[in-house]
Amino acid sequence: MPAERGPRVDDDEMPPGPMWPDAFVSTTEDLLAVLVLSGLRGITPRKLLAVAAERGSAVATLGAIRRGRAGSENDRAFARSVDGEEISAAVAACGARIVPWGSGEYPAQLMNIHDPPAVLYVIGRTAPDPTRAVAVVGARRCTELGRELATSIGRALALAGIVVVSGAARGIDAAAHEGALGVSGTTLAVMGCGIDAVYPAGSRDLVRRIGATGTVLSEYPPGTPPVQRNFPARNRIVAGLSAATVVVEGAKRSGSMISAEHAMEFGRDVYAVPGAVTNPLAEVPLQLIRDGATMIRGAEDLLQDLGLELVAEEVVEQLEISVDERRALAELTGPTLPDRVAAALGITIPHAVSLLMRLELRGLVRGVGGRYESTLKVGAASG
Repeated sequence: MPAERGPRVDDDEMPPGPMWPDAFVSTTEDLLAVLVLSGLRGITPRKLLAVAAERGSAVATLGAIRRGRAGSENDRAFARSVDGEEISAAVAACGARIVPWGSGEYPAQLMNIHDPPAVLYVIGRTAPDPTRAVAVVGARRCTELGRELATSIGRALALAGIVVVSGAARGIDAAAHEGALGVSGTTLAVMGCGIDAVYPAGSRDLVRRIGATGTVLSEYPPGTPPVQRNFPARNRIVAGLSAATVVVEGAKRSGSMISAEHAMEFGRDVYAVPGAVTNPLAEVPLQLIRDGATMIRGAEDLLQDLGLELVAEEVVEQLEISVDERRALAELTGPTLPDRVAAALGITIPHAVSLLMRLELRGLVRGVGGRYESTLKVGAASG
């Protein structure tokens, strides 16, 4: 990988898969219809995309389902009994917002994955720029070493200004999220259930903290239970949102392999942490390395391969700065305009300028021709 600021994502080189029509959600009625369509479980996404391509709009597609032209009996019963207004109210009640296909907030990097979601339910910040997000995935029943590695990788990525993407499951996912949160970094959780139905229940506090400073999203409407089939589907979004995917541990035929396969399919970089050949949790990383994934020994290798600079963590931890100032500092992966900091943090430009000026007065940031850059970076090779 070339040494550039941040991981790459080559969407332009990817052949686009089936996509929703451009005008699929163009009216209020379409928006309500797509909410109902997002709750269907009998029809596969690919078949629903085919119906949408033929009908052109969410309203017409929902009408075809209700009239029995497509989908299962359960789909027809669901489509006839559920009202989009009810789903919209449930979204508002859990503090989320609706991001349909074609809206300005819909992540561009998801448009070229297979079976892109027609709508996303989002809490917190907008999904990150694809060049500034890395997925960290692995086993739920991980080893203590795996947990430590995932935490270290999540922490290092966050300090370098990269958004850590994972699935909020226990084990490696949770450790990567915690690593980012521990240094006031930004992390994104993709749920395999409704955005109001946290799974596992023990992750409730973690997901709440992610939503407060980062992003929580799901393709499933509120109330959708965490059924098994949702999680492999969730993994395509984890990989699709990220410029690279890191696999720490994973047993054979696990979700870790599914995430990595999606990443490779989407033309994204894949990294794997090796383990002993006798360790069942090393099966996925070792297989990926045999298949061409890049081997890394830990966070320093990863940042070096991504062309990122390693932040002196001990310096950051000692800084007496506010959470907002820490988040602004994490956004400065290079000379950065205040409006980009404002957009990333979800604040006004004057507020962002105020944060950056306070950091500059402390000597933590310097102005460069109207842009700002951190003074805390050290070369990755120097550790």
